[in-house]
Amino acid sequence: MKRTIAALAAAALCAVCATAQALYSVSEKGTWPDSWPIELEPLRKQARTLVGPLAPHQHFAIRFSKREEFEAAWPHLLKVKTKGAPIFLLRGPNFFLGDDRKAGVVVHAPPAGQADNPETPEAPIAGVKEMRMRWMNTTYIDLVVDGEIVDLNRIPLPPDTPIVDERFKGKGDK
Repeated sequence: MKRTIAALAAAALCAVCATAQALYSVSEKGTWPDSWPIELEPLRKQARTLVGPLAPHQHFAIRFSKREEFEAAWPHLLKVKTKGAPIFLLRGPNFFLGDDRKAGVVVHAPPAGQADNPETPEAPIAGVKEMRMRWMNTTYIDLVVDGEIVDLNRIPLPPDTPIVDERFKGKGDK
C-alpha cells in the first residue's frame, strides 16, 4: 500500500514538473526570420527566443549593455513592428530578457508562418480592449527602459504608434 501511494505521488510530481517546464521553449540566441533587417543580424548572439506559453507565439528578447548599440539598432527594430501596433514601455528586470537585465527590447510576434498566411493576417483583434490581448496576433514591441542604455530622451518614438507606458504600473494594477 505504501509503495502504491509513493508511486502515485511520484507520478503526480513528474506530471506537474513536466507541465510547468513546457510553458516556453527557450533558445539562447535570436531565431527571428531572415526577412528582418540585415542590420539586426549581429544581435542574434545577445538575444534569446522564447516560444509559448500556450500557442507558439514568438518572443525575441534582445539584451543591450551599450547605449550606442541600442540606438543604432532602434530604427531597424521599428521596421519589424506591424503598422499601427503599439510600443509598450516597461522597466526592468524583465522575464523575457532574463538574468535580471534592465535594458532591452522584446519583439512579440505571432506563431511562425501566420504573418505569411493570407487567412490570418497580422491585425488587431476587433472588440478587445486590453491592449496586449488586442495586438497578440501582430508584431509589437516592449521597450525595457533603464534611463541609461535605453533612454527615451535620446530616441525617436514613431508619431503614428500608440505608446503604452507601463513603467509605473504596480503589481496590483490591472
